[in-house]
Amino acid sequence: MPAPVQQKIIIEEIKEGVIILKGGDLRGVLMASSINFSLKSTEEQDALIMKYQSFLNSLDFPVQVLILSRHLTIDGYLATIEQKRKEQTNELLKIQTAEYLDFIKNMVQVGNIMDQSFYVIVPLARVEKKEANLVEKLGLFQKPRNGETKSFDELKTQLWQRLEYVASGLAGMGIKSVPLNTEEITQLFYRMYNMG
Repeated sequence: MPAPVQQKIIIEEIKEGVIILKGGDLRGVLMASSINFSLKSTEEQDALIMKYQSFLNSLDFPVQVLILSRHLTIDGYLATIEQKRKEQTNELLKIQTAEYLDFIKNMVQVGNIMDQSFYVIVPLARVEKKEANLVEKLGLFQKPRNGETKSFDELKTQLWQRLEYVASGLAGMGIKSVPLNTEEITQLFYRMYNMG
């Protein structure tokens, strides 16, 4: 018998713009703008690649990039244009509106119009695993430590510092980013799990 969906979802709760996983680790989410890389000159592309490489090398924690793509539906927009065409009293404008409507319909049929959203997920472990030095590895002069647990507020502060660092690095490449709040994160997960 397959496991219920609730067992497959590793999220405990979403609170104050922070995703709390079942193991206690935290995640923050930045929504990021995009850059049209192909419209940049070769020099600009090379500069962006170097900045991106430098940004990634500066991180001492992993990040996850999430790209959500879905077909763009413009039925509501087309219905509005059709209504405006019917209400138009000037015959010339009525004809131009009809031609515009046909153009948009053909463009949608021929082209695969997609809406893409970009997100950067930033993690923070509840228990900091400290890298042991040689003396600690040998167990001399100290008792071994398994890690320190911190309060939610302390962890949230550390996570926000990471989010700000990532946002600053993205801004250096011309990418604007904003952290998602609790409601926006909930909507994001709803979109991810209901892609139909």
